[in-house]
Amino acid sequence: MRSLWLLALGLTSLSASASVEQGLAQCAAVQDKLDRLICYDKLAASVANQPVAATVAQPQAAAPVAAVAAPVPVAPAPVSAAPVAPVSQAAPTVEESFGKVKKTEAEPERIELVISAVDTDAYNNLKISFTNGQVWKQTDGRKFKLKSGESVYIEKGALGAFYLGLDSRNTTIRVKRLK
Repeated sequence: MRSLWLLALGLTSLSASASVEQGLAQCAAVQDKLDRLICYDKLAASVANQPVAATVAQPQAAAPVAAVAAPVPVAPAPVSAAPVAPVSQAAPTVEESFGKVKKTEAEPERIELVISAVDTDAYNNLKISFTNGQVWKQTDGRKFKLKSGESVYIEKGALGAFYLGLDSRNTTIRVKRLK
């Protein structure tokens, strides 16, 4: 076991001449699960410390491996040298991103919406479409009557929950944003 451990450490100390693909093949050849995991962790750390261009642009010969089956050669993935142009989009408004992304500093705790359509699914849960294009779905099994044209609010609850309610009622239902 100790010699296997030393072998794994020797495999993980990839020199500058070994490429990432060869290092992966060497780690895959290690039989012990823990030693193989350590090999992959060391490989990831060594790749993180190297510049990206050096790991891709310099395919070189691998270091010899003793007492381990020969690694299976892995074909390198094609790399595109052309830069990707950034896509410019208008930033979504606070209301558009409400319930869709994690909390930001400018996100409100409650929004007011007008219902455009109400549907039910196979489990009799509500699917509510609003005039601003948002679609929310009921996630609890409570009965709650809504109709098109009503003004409702959606507010944040604990642990990322959202609740839909009416100002005229003292009850809410739990909802999740679909679109």
